[in-house]
Amino acid sequence: MQIIDLAKEHEASYFLCLEEWSDEVKEAGPHREAWYRKMRERGLRAKLAVDEKGMAGGMIQYLPAEHSTIDGPGLYFIPCIWVHGHKQGRGNFQKHGMGTALLAAAEEDARNRGANGMAAWGLWLPIWMRASWYKKHGYRTADRNGIMALVWKPFTDDAKQPRWIRKVKKPGTVPGQVSVAAFLGGWCVNYNLAYERAKRAAAEFGDKVAFQTIDTSDRKNFQEWGMSDALFIDGREVNVGPAPSYAKLRSMIEKRVKTLR
Repeated sequence: MQIIDLAKEHEASYFLCLEEWSDEVKEAGPHREAWYRKMRERGLRAKLAVDEKGMAGGMIQYLPAEHSTIDGPGLYFIPCIWVHGHKQGRGNFQKHGMGTALLAAAEEDARNRGANGMAAWGLWLPIWMRASWYKKHGYRTADRNGIMALVWKPFTDDAKQPRWIRKVKKPGTVPGQVSVAAFLGGWCVNYNLAYERAKRAAAEFGDKVAFQTIDTSDRKNFQEWGMSDALFIDGREVNVGPAPSYAKLRSMIEKRVKTLR
């Protein structure tokens, strides 16, 4: 196994989270690539774990916290670390130390770039992106927001503990129309998939639906709302983890359309 910096020849796969075999993932559109191009100029770093045959099986991305969804002066933040675990496509690479190697490489890189520490997020539940996995690697809890934990590892004595930036407000309704407001950060294929499906479903109802995109890759927009990736229909938040099907989103919008007078 080897940890390498993301190179051009791996970009197409990276933009699809190593799941280019999945037609569903391809529905997510170009938003992840756009996020990468934009954030790379602001310090985003990405690395891949490749096996002895040169096949990429895992990835990590991290960036200065001031361009992320947390408040953490002097820290780097990991939005995602992922090791491919499906039988389809390139196969299952989990349980071979790729995640641990990726995390160690990212930490070393951040230290060399002058970071005071590394922060990441995980879930308290024993599913994807578990907070407990980071704790096994020396991270400790800094903040909680529902089922999400913000964890961190200080590199220096003067490192300041990070915190979540919390929801400030939520979108309201639009008189005479169904309101669909989609917050789009662009970094996550799952959220991008929900966005694309909601946008396509909303378009089917013409001017009966007001669809709004809020680009939260723009830090000012993110701070205004306190949300990075979210979906609201008539002011009510829709659970987008995992991304709802197109049929489900269309049905939810249609029910609201039927209430219009």
